[in-house]
Amino acid sequence: MNTETLRDYCITKPGVTESFPFGGDTLVFKVGGKIFALMATESQPITINLKCDPERAVQLREEHAAVTPGYHMNKMHWNTITVDGRVRSTDVQEWINHSYELIKKSLPKAVQAELI
Repeated sequence: MNTETLRDYCITKPGVTESFPFGGDTLVFKVGGKIFALMATESQPITINLKCDPERAVQLREEHAAVTPGYHMNKMHWNTITVDGRVRSTDVQEWINHSYELIKKSLPKAVQAELI
């Protein structure tokens, strides 16, 4: 996966917006105004921060060397994934889906209903 394929995958989700609120090297994806993914666009290899259920976050870190506690994030709820080929693209996509769904579930019901 590269920056473009990660971006393309994230923006296919209903209601997703993208911006650079922290400068030109961190692309932020939001749903309902809440962040579900942050991607470092200038780093090599590419990294992406994703929200994760706390128990699952620990499990993923134990199973994958490319998954570490979220850089500059609440380390209980966020993981940083280094996208360098050590993790399958399908796994990264699944983790993006998980992050999106966690944030979507936290939104007011009226906002959730608009995202269908």
